[in-house]
Amino acid sequence: MILRRPTPRFAYGHPAHALALGFGAGMFPFAPGTAGTLLAFPLWWWLAPQLDWPWMLALVALLFALGVWACEVTGRHLGVHDHSAMVWDEVVAFLLVLAVAPNQPGWQIAAFFLFRIFDVVKPPPIRDFERRFTGGFGVMFDDILAAGYTLLVLAAGKRLWF
Repeated sequence: MILRRPTPRFAYGHPAHALALGFGAGMFPFAPGTAGTLLAFPLWWWLAPQLDWPWMLALVALLFALGVWACEVTGRHLGVHDHSAMVWDEVVAFLLVLAVAPNQPGWQIAAFFLFRIFDVVKPPPIRDFERRFTGGFGVMFDDILAAGYTLLVLAAGKRLWF
């Protein structure tokens, strides 16, 4: 069975669904990936003052592992390996970007737009990895690669212009 648009009943019917769908952000009817990425901002603003950098990276790693499980289960239940409503991959990858990028509004806005571009366009080798890895790991991993591209561009920008 393929569920085109998850319902609230589906989203909150299983803990994996709630997590994979970004606690409802993935149910946004237009650009759910962008909604998932935006969800990372309030999480960052809440977590960053409370956690030192190594703990933040450890938390991101834990959230990645939880996302592998949640996206695996939810993809199976939806009947689609990487359903557009599953946005936990964007949340976790963008939290990684926010943890590494300069903690200033201009850098964070630039990071947001760069991440969305890389996540949508999927330049090589992101698309290749997306095709090679399936299941929850594949869903989560391609966004980590997009985060890596984002951080590379930010680092180059900081080195060249600032």
